[in-house]
Amino acid sequence: MKKTMHKSLRLTTSGRIGVVLAGALACASLFGGGHADADATQNSNGTRVVYGNIPPDQIEFLSTGDRIKSVAASGSMMAIWETLEHAERVECLSCIPAVEPLLYDANPRTREIAAWWLRRRVFGVFGKGEVYERTLQTLASDANPQRRVAAAYAIGEFLAAPGVEACANAVERDADPTVRAAAAVALGRLNDDGRGALTRALGDVDARVKIAALGSAGRVNTFADGAAVAKLTADPDAGVRKRAADLLGALRVRDSVQSLAQLAKGDPDASVRNAACHALGQLRDGAARPVLEDIAKTDSDGLVRDQAQIALRRL
Repeated sequence: MKKTMHKSLRLTTSGRIGVVLAGALACASLFGGGHADADATQNSNGTRVVYGNIPPDQIEFLSTGDRIKSVAASGSMMAIWETLEHAERVECLSCIPAVEPLLYDANPRTREIAAWWLRRRVFGVFGKGEVYERTLQTLASDANPQRRVAAAYAIGEFLAAPGVEACANAVERDADPTVRAAAAVALGRLNDDGRGALTRALGDVDARVKIAALGSAGRVNTFADGAAVAKLTADPDAGVRKRAADLLGALRVRDSVQSLAQLAKGDPDASVRNAACHALGQLRDGAARPVLEDIAKTDSDGLVRDQAQIALRRL
């Protein structure tokens, strides 16, 4: 009996060791080989042990350095996205110069995946004179506003602390409103108001900057300047008024009941009135009841009347 048990244990242990060794060989082949394809799968005993009978085209392979560089030069967004996603943990210093230009690609998704991959590098990105520092310099001084816009978005995706000051400076000083708006968006991605830069962006002359700042203010968990947001309920741009109403409700700004009631009752844009009714419901303040009851009966837009009814139920 004991001999049988010992023999069984030896076989079980041996089998486990075999699987582990096969898995290690498969991983080694993935890291060290060329671009893997279906033929490589069929010819790799280690891969078959690890993945079993999964069809070759459903097995995820790590991208090689050559593949990264080739795809980065191709300009194909889907191929770039797939290749970089499969290269999350692949360290390739020679790939970094090939991926860096993608931060300024015309396609926003390509820019996003490039920044996502670069920020995961252990070496070659965040050192002095390397990619991240060059991106900060582009935002600060490049003559092309489109490149400054792309740099701002990339800085947001890098999720590094020095980007806060760089984006705050761009929000306050850049002459191009598209750059200021991109920098405001990046501050939201960085979860920082930039020492009050978002509040100052709410007073920008350009509606695009104000809308971007309102969106980021809703993402930054320390933002609390409800008074600055409430002022925008009187903005001439309907998009700004709507986003301001949305944010006042999300922030539960109690002092904004009167401003929101005026929007809900008298704004010429139905989408703004709708947002204001929703925000009043979020505030749960009984002072809004008379206005909401009137809107529920008399507003010319059916969706607004319905929203007023929903808000009344939340008071």
